[in-house]
Amino acid sequence: MLRIILYSQWKWSRGWLLPVAVVGFAIPYFMLRVGYSGERYWDAAGLLEQVAAWGRGYPALAAAIGLLVGTSAWIHDHRGDHVYALVLPTPRWYYVLLRYTAGLVLLAPAMITVFLGALTATWFTTLPAGIYAYPIQLAARFMLATLLAYSLFFAIASGTQRAAGAVLTIVGIVVVTQLLAGIAGSDLNVLEAAFDRITIWPGPLEVFVGRWMLVDL
Repeated sequence: MLRIILYSQWKWSRGWLLPVAVVGFAIPYFMLRVGYSGERYWDAAGLLEQVAAWGRGYPALAAAIGLLVGTSAWIHDHRGDHVYALVLPTPRWYYVLLRYTAGLVLLAPAMITVFLGALTATWFTTLPAGIYAYPIQLAARFMLATLLAYSLFFAIASGTQRAAGAVLTIVGIVVVTQLLAGIAGSDLNVLEAAFDRITIWPGPLEVFVGRWMLVDL
């Protein structure tokens, strides 16, 4: 049964899985190659700035992959009013587990290509003295961010339209409150407080912020 579900999700996702994997492989190349002037050793500060700038693409890519795989896992079930899931002789929790597992398999190519790209880029690059490569750590962080994004969007997409509407309503209330506070001249910053709560440890999205460094001191 897992094979059937995996094949169906692969058909829904194959159009963008390959481009995403190519982007994940290419980012390390641009991190270390763009701006290369031909010298044997680069200016260390300039190199780190370049790596930090290109590193912002990793959390964005992880979030995009999680969104695409997580939502595509349920889009056809919603269109069919979940009839297929209801007629299967399996418990609902087991069907959800199969859907989630199939998505994990589809995430694997992007994770692998990010690791291979980071490893290849650092292997063929001569770094300035005192700068070291961290391809394994970067790939592990990317994997964690991708799994987190996938789990979050998978859970949201599995709910009903009413649940999704409730989430959007809460977000809308927060945004409107912030706008009204700004108009009134208040120092209240709801968005910043909420953002800090989820992105500063022990916030659940802390892995997405900060510097994503392939090479560092």
